[in-house]
Amino acid sequence: MGNQRLTVREIAELAGVSIATVSRVSRGIGQVSPETRARVERVIEEHGYRPSQLGRALAERKHGAVAMVFPGLSGPYFSELIQGFEYEAMEAGASVHIVGTHHRAAADDDVLAISGRVDGIAVHGGTIQERTLRRLAAEVPVVVLAGRPLDGIPAVRADNSRVAELTRHLLLDHGYRRLAFVGNPHGSPDVTERWEAFLQAHREAKVTPPKEPLQVGMQQSDGVIAAGELLTGRRHPGAIVCANDETALGVLIGALGRGLKVPEDVAITGFDDVAMSSLVRPGLTTIRQPVRELGAVTARLLIAGVGGPGAVMDTVLTTELVLRGSCGCP
Repeated sequence: MGNQRLTVREIAELAGVSIATVSRVSRGIGQVSPETRARVERVIEEHGYRPSQLGRALAERKHGAVAMVFPGLSGPYFSELIQGFEYEAMEAGASVHIVGTHHRAAADDDVLAISGRVDGIAVHGGTIQERTLRRLAAEVPVVVLAGRPLDGIPAVRADNSRVAELTRHLLLDHGYRRLAFVGNPHGSPDVTERWEAFLQAHREAKVTPPKEPLQVGMQQSDGVIAAGELLTGRRHPGAIVCANDETALGVLIGALGRGLKVPEDVAITGFDDVAMSSLVRPGLTTIRQPVRELGAVTARLLIAGVGGPGAVMDTVLTTELVLRGSCGCP
């Protein structure tokens, strides 16, 4: 017997077959040719492979598939989420359906239709209406990803309250008094919590906050637009707190394109800590969230069947303030 820590992916590579085939052979289900079955069984025996408990739970259900539903699919944030989710699902022998609604009018009906083809669905917060989410949960196990739990539907999310710490750092450690917030709290639970934490820090510091956030999207191009709105004229904010890194990088591009210096003329911060945040100059001050782990934990909950006695309904993953040059730190 060999290494018992080998994953289903490694067993599949050694046997020259797909992960799904290893899953079928190890659990004695599905159609596999005698020659292929013998080859996979030999590799399994040689390396002492045993399917995970999650995989066994999945085998008891009818589709062997789970789904992820997002408002969109572009950018490093969604890419990381998908990678974390997909890895865990594939380790358990599940296929993954990925759906981007792109805010289509028929999106809710499309998501409801998926429930008959999968054993569980992860829905990104704010993607579908709450009443649709409840209907969906009545048909199939559901986990809210990057949102709050709802009526017995569990959620996995990052700690957005760290934005208050970032805002206090700008107000108290650097002495900025005119801050702007870039992001649209409507329809996004994450951005709502970040805006609320931004306001909370102002109250604690006894500084008057802006009346409203600058409501734009979450892509880099939206950040460039935001820079045009905020940085035109002499009286612009001393610091701009963006709801995510992609937007912040767009604001940075827009600021530099207007001949402004960062952070001397304006400080800029983000949220996520995508790879590019540490590569630009100045480096982007941000809040690091474990995006891939968000996807992985969500997949494990779905494959395990979620709910049940003692189930944790609200899983909040730790975030971390990362200070770089864009806020004025060395």
